[in-house]
Amino acid sequence: MRAKAEALALLAGSGTADFAFRLAQVALPLVILRETGSVAATGLVGGAAGIPVLLSPWWARKARQWVDSGPRLAIVACVSALALASVPTAAVLQVLSPALLVLSGLLLGCGDALSNPGRSALLADTGDRWGDGRAVLLLTWQDGLRRIGMLLGPSAGAFAVAAGFTNELLWVEAFAVAAAGLLACTVQPTRAADAPELPPSIRQSLQGRRDVLYGWIVRGTGCVTWFAFTLGLSVLGEERGKPGVYLAAGMTGYGVGALLGTTISLAVVRRTKPVVAASVAWAWMGLCWVGMGVWTTPVVVAVMGALSGVTVVIGIAAISMLITRTSAGAERRTLLSGQTVVVNAGSAAGLLAGGPIIGAVGAASALVGSGIVTTLIAVLVLIRSGQRASRLSNDDAAQIPAIAATIRTAKSSQ
Repeated sequence: MRAKAEALALLAGSGTADFAFRLAQVALPLVILRETGSVAATGLVGGAAGIPVLLSPWWARKARQWVDSGPRLAIVACVSALALASVPTAAVLQVLSPALLVLSGLLLGCGDALSNPGRSALLADTGDRWGDGRAVLLLTWQDGLRRIGMLLGPSAGAFAVAAGFTNELLWVEAFAVAAAGLLACTVQPTRAADAPELPPSIRQSLQGRRDVLYGWIVRGTGCVTWFAFTLGLSVLGEERGKPGVYLAAGMTGYGVGALLGTTISLAVVRRTKPVVAASVAWAWMGLCWVGMGVWTTPVVVAVMGALSGVTVVIGIAAISMLITRTSAGAERRTLLSGQTVVVNAGSAAGLLAGGPIIGAVGAASALVGSGIVTTLIAVLVLIRSGQRASRLSNDDAAQIPAIAATIRTAKSSQ
């Protein structure tokens, strides 16, 4: 029962902090614009926060292993809360500047690089203590709570901003992050007695886990091409004289589909090979984007968004199952950190290249092209993984005569 209580505390903290993040994302650009008068400064916090995460394979190799208990997670959360609170504090004191925004973002990024994989690893370890199969269940529901925040948070934030609450939402996020850390204080560490002195690198943790690598390839590709869905639909709405309509339809459909996918994902991945489920999931997502680019109406965009939301959640659950089944302790934290880097690096690269691509070929063509690339990579990974599985089966079959001969020799010598 203690493991169950600890798991619920971690989920509650994660869901609360993420929902507060969605609220604050609506208010943060407005606060910065009001205080600095600079449009360019509105993205400084988010941009700076991404740098430590992308560089974490080099600087956080030992540090991420330190976050192996609830109290240590709480310490990191409090540091992140201080970084978040610095912005509304500076706004109240009328000293908000680009330099402070960058510093806040860097500190927040360091906290995210440690706390996100640390919380997921703690949640998975708690699931292992709770019962068989609970680790991937808890990670799936953590992702489900995040998607509830994605669906409801922006609308709630917009209502709050319309009512005159801007700085207050930034304070809410800071307090929510600190509270999430305090909720985790009861979670005890699961430390292996034979843990290596030097924690494994991300590359070392992938040794013998080719299927995890395959999963990262298809998910990373989806993150790189994600710009076609978000930026593409925004531009498409502007081109069609319906600003915001296409993006709202796509994101709403995606959110609803993701929630549905959360309820069925475990049943699906338990009945299929995880790498097959992940490959098919992102291949289908790519086809949905092709459909959006070919039949560009809000209804089709909403339906395709919902279908892609269902499949992406199934794919993420499949990769989580691969990680939780094959790792524990330091290796699990390293793999979860690696997954965070793949997602953030892929998304950043896509957003960097997405604008020029959409400007060159148009939003609809970008959706079709990105969908084709995503599907093609997923199919190639599916074929490659199938060939590898077949080769391993043939190697095992080839060893059977030798094993049988060894057994006969042993019996004859008795």
